[in-house]
Amino acid sequence: MGNLSDFIKQDVRYKECLKACMNCGMCTAVCPAAEFYQYDPRRICDTVQRGDESDLEALLRGNTIWYCGQCMSCKTRCPRGNVPGELINVLRSASQKLGYFAKSEKGNQQRELMRGVGANILEIGYCVYPDRVDPDYHPEQGPIWEWYYEHIDDIAPKLGANYHGDGAGALRDIPEDDLNEVRKIFEVTGGMELRHQVLEDE
Repeated sequence: MGNLSDFIKQDVRYKECLKACMNCGMCTAVCPAAEFYQYDPRRICDTVQRGDESDLEALLRGNTIWYCGQCMSCKTRCPRGNVPGELINVLRSASQKLGYFAKSEKGNQQRELMRGVGANILEIGYCVYPDRVDPDYHPEQGPIWEWYYEHIDDIAPKLGANYHGDGAGALRDIPEDDLNEVRKIFEVTGGMELRHQVLEDE
């Protein structure tokens, strides 16, 4: 791979997310992920700014960039208007495009997200939908979910949901025309190509 620093900077989001980091550490101080993981947004910004190729490659191949929960607390606190959380998106995208994501445990989980949440969005228009959270496949949801899953036809209307109905309301069926618009957005923005690349890179 040529120059990783240049490759990362080609992303249209880069200019807005890393303008003038002075490594004050405010982003790390407010970051919920930093409290629970070996995750330091200040260090990530520093690594990207320094542009050391081996450090950048290690970052793209490792687990670190996948710990961010995208809460964007960093954006609201940065005194210079940087957005480390969006820089993480730039790095994740680069990791996926280069195939480096498959070299780490957390990065490799992107395949399951593409197969699950990604497929749901493209096929039915929802990230998560009750019909697709089968208790046999998701025992972690517990017995209450199993009961809900088995009785959803009766329960959903009582909760105000329009379960598999036409028109407005939660859990409604999304019209095919609308789904085609979503798919078109994925195609135009490169999301579909990236999805295929992640799923094929096995």
